[in-house]
Amino acid sequence: MARADPPSDEGHAPDPRFTLANERTFLAWNRTALALVGGGLAAGSLLDFDSEALRLAVAIPPIVLGALIALASHRRWKANERALHRNEPLPANRPAGLLAGGIAVLAVIVGLLVLLDAF
Repeated sequence: MARADPPSDEGHAPDPRFTLANERTFLAWNRTALALVGGGLAAGSLLDFDSEALRLAVAIPPIVLGALIALASHRRWKANERALHRNEPLPANRPAGLLAGGIAVLAVIVGLLVLLDAF
């Protein structure tokens, strides 16, 4: 399988400030992903549910969302870097929608599970 050329080999070198801003954004997305993974691990370890299945249902989704955000952030960084080198508009911000929707779904699910466990 042939590897794609790294984004820096295409077009011209953009202003370093834009490249560094893109890198900072990538790192911020990865901090968010790491926080989701850590939160899922903490929920799995610290929450006390009557059912093991409920505990896993609360712990696993944020871990999975964190993994998806980490993968999406790399794709976004690479696409942005390529666009910067080609002097093109930046691509759409899909990870933000994934994160917002994922957290909203997680909040509803966890809230329902906590209510179920209380009764």
